[in-house]
Amino acid sequence: MLSKVEGGDGAASVCPQCCGMRIPEGCGGAADPPLGAHTVSVPAEVRGGSRPLQSARSLPGTPHCLKHFPVDLRTSMDGKYKEIAEELFCRSLAESEMRTAPYEFPEESPIEQLEERRQRLERQISQDVKLLKEQHEDRVDHIPKDREALLEREFQRVTISGEEKCGVPFTDLLDAAKSVVKALFLREKYMGLSLQSFCKTTARFLQELSEKPLETRSYEEVPETPVAADAAVHPPFAEQHPYEKWDPQSMPADLGFGLKMVDGVVHVYTKQDLTDKSTELDLPYPDLQEFIADMNFLMALIINGPIKSFCYRRLQYLSSKFQMHVLLNEMKELAAQKKVPHRDFYNIRKVDTHIHASSCMNQKHLLRFIKRAMKKHLDEIVHVEKGKEQTLKEVFETMNLTAYDLSVDTLDVHADRNTFHRFDKFNAKYNPIGESILREIFIKTDNRVSGKYFAHIIKEVMSDLEESKYQNAELRLSIYGRSRDEWDKLACWAVNHRVHSNNVRWLVQVPRLFDVYRTKKQLANFQEMLENIFLPLYEATIHPAQHPELHLFLEHVDGFDSVDDESKPEHHIFNLDSPLPGNWVEEDNPPYSYYLYYMYANMTVLNHLRRKRGFHTFVLRPHCGEAGPIHHLVSGFMVSENISHGLLLRKAPVLQYLYYLAQIGIAMSPLSNNSLFLSYHRNPLPEYLSRGLMVSLSTDDPLQFHFTKEPLMEEYSIATQVWKLSSCDMCELARNSVLMSGFSHKVPQPPPPRGPSGRLQ
Repeated sequence: MLSKVEGGDGAASVCPQCCGMRIPEGCGGAADPPLGAHTVSVPAEVRGGSRPLQSARSLPGTPHCLKHFPVDLRTSMDGKYKEIAEELFCRSLAESEMRTAPYEFPEESPIEQLEERRQRLERQISQDVKLLKEQHEDRVDHIPKDREALLEREFQRVTISGEEKCGVPFTDLLDAAKSVVKALFLREKYMGLSLQSFCKTTARFLQELSEKPLETRSYEEVPETPVAADAAVHPPFAEQHPYEKWDPQSMPADLGFGLKMVDGVVHVYTKQDLTDKSTELDLPYPDLQEFIADMNFLMALIINGPIKSFCYRRLQYLSSKFQMHVLLNEMKELAAQKKVPHRDFYNIRKVDTHIHASSCMNQKHLLRFIKRAMKKHLDEIVHVEKGKEQTLKEVFETMNLTAYDLSVDTLDVHADRNTFHRFDKFNAKYNPIGESILREIFIKTDNRVSGKYFAHIIKEVMSDLEESKYQNAELRLSIYGRSRDEWDKLACWAVNHRVHSNNVRWLVQVPRLFDVYRTKKQLANFQEMLENIFLPLYEATIHPAQHPELHLFLEHVDGFDSVDDESKPEHHIFNLDSPLPGNWVEEDNPPYSYYLYYMYANMTVLNHLRRKRGFHTFVLRPHCGEAGPIHHLVSGFMVSENISHGLLLRKAPVLQYLYYLAQIGIAMSPLSNNSLFLSYHRNPLPEYLSRGLMVSLSTDDPLQFHFTKEPLMEEYSIATQVWKLSSCDMCELARNSVLMSGFSHKVPQPPPPRGPSGRLQ
């Protein structure tokens, strides 16, 4: 039951809270909205009664669907936001150790207090139910008998009646509602601009606030399709390997466009000859000044006292409501699960949404593969040392090792207690036996044998996934940005070795290592790194016939990731005074938000260009919030469709609540975090799950953290035992992983409607 607080004439309802007990059904349809059990009124001037000021630097070509966004809300507070944001940035720069926001959730209350609180809540609920029966007794008499039977079978629901102000003054509540809604509008703007997905339920409420007509087509009721007795239970597979018998002549035509990177962002022109007659295509990208102003607003938002109190109380309310739901309906949920035919936890789809290809195998698998290679390919030339070619036998002779000497302990690739808060030692674990030469030979795509061994071991992992039938993975491959031909080499590796599986999709990760390359004089400036990363993608989109392997490979790439040790101190603040990429020639590494902005801006232009060609688009899914300053999560909230880790959300109630309302996917890896940054029992995953954040379990690096050939099941098994998760909790985590992933849906005709990004909704 919703309660309203009237705010005068012309007021409209704002719903910044959630009434659902679980994650909304797919973030769309007619599911319970995640925006609130309580409604707070907002004056007309907040709802857009006055026309927002337009930025002088706003770009043409912004999609029509974005016109209702507060694209650039310039106010007299912008200067204050800037001061607050820069003060926070300076505070984070001054701390050399791992920095966290000065806010912690209190420890769990003693069991006596919890029991007393539960009893008071039960008494209040019983009184409310009695009152409701008296008020609506006449209506109950007219309910049909079959409807009464249906109500008896439904789960018990909890309703909160009466005026609720979340324990804060009404003016603070109003300000909090305005700020939270504005933050959601900002995310919707950046997701729409880059053709990434945005939670449909949240978008529906934002449409109501912006007084834009609802898109009812997306919310039509669809009758349940009967399942035939002989219906297939496995997903359809491609009959032909995508890298077999491809014809270079069948590639899409050359558009003849020209490319030029200006101030760190690629611009596309109608002709390759960039003369006065060549005009620039209208492909939108975010304005730098507007982006920094929006980031400053969010930085000021997360330290606002009343808003922190409001969001903290809402999060506590969600946790309590989930516990009440479990008390009332746990047995009914389990009974309902048992009635589903041919489905249990073992044979539902699960996606490992965060796993690195170079460590996707376990240590025993790698050991057996190395021994097998030493037995079959001992005389194959695998390395060149100072101009001299070396066979595999000679490489191991220099280490004074034989196949008999090798063991799991000798490889020494597993993380241990010495890697905690030591990312440098963790990176060293990627080198078998502590030798980087073995890493280059066996788990690199660009080496003397053209990545043959790495391709074979990846295909063995793919075979294990296909054998399991219900497990999928999104493997991450690296592009470093040191040279222009990295993309073509990676694509040739995948196509020539036929590294493909219907159970695997690719993400491309970009390590934030500009400072290393600049120190070695491999790059002149940061713009050169951006050109090496993005220009080959534009060329493959405009001239597929010139990059046929890359064109084929990109069809199986979901998006981009940004990786590195987040706990490393940053020596620069990203603001309007920051050097442009062409002028960034110093050896210091750019800050996290600097990397993310220019990756996002170039991906946005690329997505619009690929949509014009009918190709699929990409998303941004960086490592974010594992360690380091809290403003990493602010950048992730603005430009990322999903993130990995998100541990620091436990210390930022405002950001945690925003991530919940926007239903931003968070791929969490408790075993990885346990060895690097956070003990397992302190991991916030069960807390996030109970509050309704869209979290999933992932493995990160099975080579370092897992023991079995099914690392994802190992992750689920440990989480279930330690946190006492129910089968419903496990299935919900698996469902979230599917929703977060980039796997396409194989469906019969007619196809389901697609979102603005061209991805199935």
